[in-house]
Amino acid sequence: MFITPNWPKPKNVHALCTTRIGGVSSAPFNSLNLATHVGDNLADVLQNRQWLKTQANLPSEPIWLNQQHTDVALHLDSQSHFHTPPVADASWTQSANVVSVVITADCLPILLTNTDGTCVAAIHAGWKGLADNIVTKTIQAMPVKPLELMAWIGPAISAKQFEVGQDVFDAFVKANPQNKPFFELKDKQNNKYLANLPDLVAFELKQLGLTQIYASDLCSYEDEERFFSYRRDGQTGRMATMIWIENQG
Repeated sequence: MFITPNWPKPKNVHALCTTRIGGVSSAPFNSLNLATHVGDNLADVLQNRQWLKTQANLPSEPIWLNQQHTDVALHLDSQSHFHTPPVADASWTQSANVVSVVITADCLPILLTNTDGTCVAAIHAGWKGLADNIVTKTIQAMPVKPLELMAWIGPAISAKQFEVGQDVFDAFVKANPQNKPFFELKDKQNNKYLANLPDLVAFELKQLGLTQIYASDLCSYEDEERFFSYRRDGQTGRMATMIWIENQG
């Protein structure tokens, strides 16, 4: 039902990733779709979100974002309340019981926590966000040293399933020539590559100074029973990956 990150997080930090299992949405959103923008029945989505809050014992309503493949990382605190979801693709907080969340269906969900359990973040990173440095910008915004952070890379499309064009290859190699090995030329005639997003992120995190990097090694495209995949299905639902600091008081 939920996937628990395989990382040695502090005891007061909680994190999870949903699957498509659970909830009430009908096909093609079956069944635990948590996104309101994909064409699913809104009442079903809201019921799914309430189910998630109950089943995961969340301390508050997650602060859902309007994800637009931006490079915006939002700072959240206990006073953060929005009438409409703010446009951002990452959020971070030092406040207890504030749930940072991102939704995905092939893009990378990335969670961060410092070793003291006083600062956490959730990042949504597709290839556009990665190319625009959403990961680096989020970490730079957090008031902790990268060496104090650990990261978990959640279920996302794997390299052998993620075909991209010359434009994507060029964007990454122009940003950093060391990104070239993460692209495998699949079709020379049509300039098609297989892009390894999880390894690209891991490399970027290492470059920033993180030494504790963990990954689910799960492919959203290949595991149709557990995961939504936009590349596989087109119209489909979204999983949620979230993190929060437990109130110790």
